[in-house]
Amino acid sequence: MGTKHPRLNVVLESPLYAVLKQVAKKEGVSLSLKARDLIREALEAYEDTYWAKIAASREKTFHRKSALTHKQVWQ
Repeated sequence: MGTKHPRLNVVLESPLYAVLKQVAKKEGVSLSLKARDLIREALEAYEDTYWAKIAASREKTFHRKSALTHKQVWQ
């Protein structure tokens, strides 16, 4: 029987597996659900870091005198 969600096999070091197993058990969820949630959180943090770098580089070139006003942008 097929599944609608893609599958992923991951090899973990024993200490990492033990911690993941312990956290999943404590929260009453399966290993796969906990791993999925942690991967999601890590990707969100990774994305936040990426956009923060983009914002910082844009901030360096920002000049208030040449910036458009709110009204100019949303006319």
